[in-house]
Amino acid sequence: MECGHPKNSVAATAECPISLDLFTDPVTLSTGQTYDRPSIEKWLADGNLTCPVTMQRLTDTTLIPNHTLRHLIHRWLLADPGVNCRHKPVRSAGDSDAGFSLLALKQKLQSSNTSRADKLDCLEKVRVLSVESDIGRACLIELGFFPLLLQLLFQYSVVVDSAEAEAMLDCVLSLLASAQLDSLDMLKEHARLTSLELLLNQGNTKTKTSLCHLLKVIAASSATRELCLVVGESRRVLQALVSLLHDKSSIRASEAAVRAISGMCSLEPNRSHAIRGGVVDGLVSQLSSPNPRTAAPALATLELLLTLEAGKKALVEHSDAIKVLVKMVFRMSTADHEGSEHALGSLLAVCCESEKARSEAMDAGVMTQLLLLLQSQCSSMAKAKARDLLKLMRSLWTEETRSYEKDDSFHTPGYY
Repeated sequence: MECGHPKNSVAATAECPISLDLFTDPVTLSTGQTYDRPSIEKWLADGNLTCPVTMQRLTDTTLIPNHTLRHLIHRWLLADPGVNCRHKPVRSAGDSDAGFSLLALKQKLQSSNTSRADKLDCLEKVRVLSVESDIGRACLIELGFFPLLLQLLFQYSVVVDSAEAEAMLDCVLSLLASAQLDSLDMLKEHARLTSLELLLNQGNTKTKTSLCHLLKVIAASSATRELCLVVGESRRVLQALVSLLHDKSSIRASEAAVRAISGMCSLEPNRSHAIRGGVVDGLVSQLSSPNPRTAAPALATLELLLTLEAGKKALVEHSDAIKVLVKMVFRMSTADHEGSEHALGSLLAVCCESEKARSEAMDAGVMTQLLLLLQSQCSSMAKAKARDLLKLMRSLWTEETRSYEKDDSFHTPGYY
């Protein structure tokens, strides 16, 4: 591969931001930016006390040698015969070992003869490259590591070793921001989708959490919209995600599941599948002991699902759902106005149509919650919804009271 225009070449990404030449002695500043030692030393010697890239003022000008970059990129990349860059520094005899090239790493990962230990070692090297260096990440993408890792992870009729699956997912997630996401379309294939389902249902907690992060990215990108619709139809994917919502043993996993489901439900066709898959019950379970980081997206997703009659039916049939939503009305307002708005929107959706929901809301103390909210510093949207719900509850309560009084049988414990 002949390197052409700098912006379109691997060589360009290997340049020092100051000198625009290939790194010879990479060092890292306290800001996390890496420069060639001669260039950054001259910059500092000239009296500059900022990071050249971020312009952040430096309180610490210590230069830390970036051994990872030097040994895992500068040597491996330049030892790789598949990459022919226009600027090659002089290589020492030790640099000629093809076993340390990116091409060799790729071949080892592809080979069925590679031992488990060697494969894990290769994956760790790939992870380090993708995490610690923009150069390494660009080279890995250029050499096709992203689709390769996906192929190895989601294999046909093969259950991937748990440690290998974790390592592969770490690499995949590290490369996602730079990768062409259309490579993920391979998951549309039935066999590979089945592999995803198996990992989500049978993998360990870390693997499940990482897969949730992957699903969130798939849901957020227009490039993978069709794939998101395919995944959203999978009963086993939804089953695994709902299980994580109910599972209180891992906060990270349940957080990741909320965000994955929230992303998937942003596409309207996925909502009916989500309701049938038990997502309403799962979100209510998640909100029963709310996590401040995910309560708002969980409530937003619930409100979306309540735009469908099946969603309202599922919520009303849940024994604790109305009580949970009532608690969210004022609790969320103190830290997250958006969460309050979604809780109120959900209550409005069901209380307008369900006498059972109205009764449960009154018993749960919705009137008190609404009055407290209206006296707080919540958003104007939250206050508008609170007034609408208060008006609805008061008018319906008055009508029911008059009806009971007319029958001379008014006695409803919990109404006030």
